[in-house]
Amino acid sequence: MDFTEHTALDAVLASFADTPDARLRQILGAVTRHLHALVHELRPTTAEWESAIAFLTAVGHMCDDTRQEFVLLSDVLGVSMLVETMNGDARGTEGTVLGPFHMSESPRRELGDRIDEVGTGVPCVVTGTVTDPDGEAIPGAVVDVWQCDENGFYDVQRPDTQPPGNGRGLFHADDRGAFWFRGVVPTYYPIPTDGPVGRLLGASRRHPYRPAHVHVIASAPGFTTVTTHMFVADSPYLDSDAVFAVKHSLVRDFAESADAAEAARYGVPVPFRRAHFPIRLARAGRPR
Repeated sequence: MDFTEHTALDAVLASFADTPDARLRQILGAVTRHLHALVHELRPTTAEWESAIAFLTAVGHMCDDTRQEFVLLSDVLGVSMLVETMNGDARGTEGTVLGPFHMSESPRRELGDRIDEVGTGVPCVVTGTVTDPDGEAIPGAVVDVWQCDENGFYDVQRPDTQPPGNGRGLFHADDRGAFWFRGVVPTYYPIPTDGPVGRLLGASRRHPYRPAHVHVIASAPGFTTVTTHMFVADSPYLDSDAVFAVKHSLVRDFAESADAAEAARYGVPVPFRRAHFPIRLARAGRPR
C-alpha cells in the first residue's frame, strides 16, 4: 500500500498492532491518531515541522540534574495540572503540580527546625496537621516541603548564595498528626525564561509569574500521596498563575503576629508571619 496523505494513519496504526502491552498499544494508537489529525488540521510546511522538532530538541537540551524544561513545558501548557486534576481524590487535599525544582532530596529535619539556612527574609512559622478525611490524625505522616527564598530563587538556581537543601525539609508528623517548621515568607517569582519555554511565553505574550507558595508532598502508609501547594493569600498573580496551579482551597493567610510569647516559643523574632495548613489524605484503594 502506497503511503499517502489518506493512507498514512492506517499504515502507522497497523505497525503497532502487535504491541504486546495493551496499554502501550492504546497509547501509541491515540498519540498517532491525534498527531496525524493535528498535522491534517494545520498542514505545516516542512520548515515549520523542522522548527517544531528544533523546539523540542532545545527543550531536551535544557534538561539536567537541576532543571527540567519538559516539566516546565507541560506546566505552562496546563497539561501537568490537567493530569493532576484528573487523578485527584476529592476525599483529600487538592493536588497541584510538582514543578521543575523538586530536583534534590529534602534534608531530614526535626519538627520546629528552620528550613531557611541563610537567615534573610521575613520569618514565618508554618503549622499544620495531617488527617484522614474523617479528621482522624495520621501519626508519623511524612511532609516534604520546599520553597524559594525571599528573592524568588530555589537553592538549585543559586548554588553560589544558597547552600544545598536551603528552603527544603522532610518532616514526620507527631502522634497528633501535627507538624511545624520555621522559614521565610516566599515571594512570587518568574519561572525560568532563559530557555525554549520562556521564548514560547514571550512569543504568545504571556507573563511567566507564579504567585508565592510553599510546595508540599504529604504521604503515609495506606494513604494516597498528595502533591500540593500552600499559596500566600496576599500574593500577586493568584488569578493568573503561569502554570494554572492555584486552587481556592489552598490559599492561606500568612498573617503578621506581634505575640512575643508565641515568637519565643517558636524561636523567631517579633514581628513574624504565621500560617496554618491542614492536610487530608485519602485512604488508598477506596472508591473515590
